[in-house]
Amino acid sequence: MANGHESKAMTGVAGLDDVLSGGLSRGHVYLLEGSPGTGKTTIALQFLIEGASLGERCLYITLSETEEELRQSAASHGMTLGDEIEIFELVPPESLLDADQQQSLLYSSDLELGETTKLMFEAFERLKPSRLVIDSLSEIRLLAQSSLRYRRQILALKHFFAKSGATVVLLDDMTSDNLDKTVHSVVHGVMHLEQMTPDYGAERRRMRVVKYRGQAFRGGYHDFVIKTGGVAVFPRLRALEHHTNFGRDTLSSGIEEVDALLGGGIQRGSSTLLIGPTGTGKSLFALQFVSAAVERGEKAAIFVFDEELGLLYARMKLLGIDLEYLRDRGLIHIEQLDAAELSPGEFAHRVRDRVASFEAKTVVIDSINGYQAAMPEENSLILHMHELLQYLNRQGVNTILTIAQHGLVGDMKSPVDVTYLADTVILLRYFEALGKVRRAISIIKKRTGKHEDTIREYTIGEIGLTLGQPLTGFQGVLSGVPSLMNPGQPLLKLSDEDRKNS
Repeated sequence: MANGHESKAMTGVAGLDDVLSGGLSRGHVYLLEGSPGTGKTTIALQFLIEGASLGERCLYITLSETEEELRQSAASHGMTLGDEIEIFELVPPESLLDADQQQSLLYSSDLELGETTKLMFEAFERLKPSRLVIDSLSEIRLLAQSSLRYRRQILALKHFFAKSGATVVLLDDMTSDNLDKTVHSVVHGVMHLEQMTPDYGAERRRMRVVKYRGQAFRGGYHDFVIKTGGVAVFPRLRALEHHTNFGRDTLSSGIEEVDALLGGGIQRGSSTLLIGPTGTGKSLFALQFVSAAVERGEKAAIFVFDEELGLLYARMKLLGIDLEYLRDRGLIHIEQLDAAELSPGEFAHRVRDRVASFEAKTVVIDSINGYQAAMPEENSLILHMHELLQYLNRQGVNTILTIAQHGLVGDMKSPVDVTYLADTVILLRYFEALGKVRRAISIIKKRTGKHEDTIREYTIGEIGLTLGQPLTGFQGVLSGVPSLMNPGQPLLKLSDEDRKNS
């Protein structure tokens, strides 16, 4: 047997071996538990198919499902159970199904449990597999009838299989009224699967390794999905594990006035948050940074939660940014995400994949409001965002985030405060002046250097963004209703689109 990960039995489940630091240590018994529908059988089949692909003999002992049901389940995922995998369907003796033969005063649990164990051992000795799955412990628990007998039965199974050197996975559907956790102390490792149903949207699944003797593993919860082809686990992102060396040079936004506000531009490997009410052009500013990145010869990845892509393409094309052209040339990756169907772990995995395989140097998340909808609670959003931004920063990626505030003018409120996470915060505002509704931009934070503390007006027209000189003649612009301090203060000429919006 080889050293390293080859000495372990890989599960064949994408991401799970990463969580388990390479797979399951061979020659031990493991518990895979979870309520019905969490994916235990699918993971078990992938475990056996992975073994079969390596030429190992595999055995699936089923006490709950029939062989036909297992083969149908495998076929639904496009899996083929070859000759290396044998399914042993363990059903009660026919006499036990006959009401006339059943004992009326003394229940025959002793006979049933002993017969069941004997049949399992005989099947194992006949095939001598390297990998074994027993489905499920709930049937053995019912036969045992008492916690003591159940524990003794599990210990007997463990000792029997330990002599053989086989890697054994026990499944438990946790349907018993009296859940006996004593098996946790007996087995070498425990993997727990959960399924949660939000008020709206698809169910969310997550897993965690409860214990793994003598082996480091990724703790905490990891999101996973069941899709055609099997289960895919998304290991929880830890930014500290990922770091690359890169030069922290200053990058232009492509607009001279924006660069002036930013003190020359944004630093490579930093995050920028665009915050403001709806309609202020947050997406346009974000895509302006994408356009500048493409001009530098870099690639960008855009993740859109809120807007239909067809409408975004048409709207941006009118403003001078042809996203479809950039996409077709392979310069940008853009995808629309459904927060109701997406877990935060899967989203982080998609972002990491685009950075690794597509070599994206700019990532746009539009918007945090949509991303928040994929979170179970606000605190989780902050933690996920922190790790994701730290990871992207360590990869030398420029991250552009947008967040829509509630309200249009006056006192603004954000659904969640993530301003302290971003390196740069760009504030966009509406304000009233001379009978018109106008827009203003200011930089309220920049960790990586100096920036202008002024407020500039900007317009959105056919040529995109146009910024004016600092608004030194007004006071109270950020409140939405400023007072004119200097009648000579120049204001930008509103575009046709601005007039329509006004």
